[in-house]
Amino acid sequence: MSLSRIGKLPIEIPSGVTITVDSGDVTVEGPKGKLTQFITPAVNVQVKDGVFTVEPKDESKVARSQHGLMRALVNNMVVGVTKGYEKRLEVKGVGFRVASSNNELTMSLGFSHEVKYKAPEGVTVGNDKMIIIVSGIDKQKVGQAAAEIRALKKPEPYKGKGIMYEGEQILRKAGKAGKK
Repeated sequence: MSLSRIGKLPIEIPSGVTITVDSGDVTVEGPKGKLTQFITPAVNVQVKDGVFTVEPKDESKVARSQHGLMRALVNNMVVGVTKGYEKRLEVKGVGFRVASSNNELTMSLGFSHEVKYKAPEGVTVGNDKMIIIVSGIDKQKVGQAAAEIRALKKPEPYKGKGIMYEGEQILRKAGKAGKK
């Protein structure tokens, strides 16, 4: 059985970032903040000479499957504390409006009421006209917040109105034909 191709890639620790491993947790600290992730019991991790490596404890299916996962999670943490993550959502539709203040979005989305969305801790939301910007250092939280905002008004297939990721292609449908 071969090792995970992603799992065996070492993570170079960039300057200004410290990775500490203690009692089942790995903590990554950088210029943008600090993230902690528990280590799955099926893998061994170590920091040596500015390089972070992950190795499976044995050749079991669990160890092999979590080998690449653990490496990817730590790599996402390193990218998060150095560059951060950002997702952009477009709001399309006549009469749709977006406003943001105090890390909270207030949107008019064609309902009888305004929709408010309060960002979770560690995530910032803002807007630039009709584009909502979700950013933070935790990739999973940023993606989750963006998905929750999109779910408030999913894009519909006839006119393409709604909230969609920037660059997302909406499958369009033809409307009904009518009488001839």
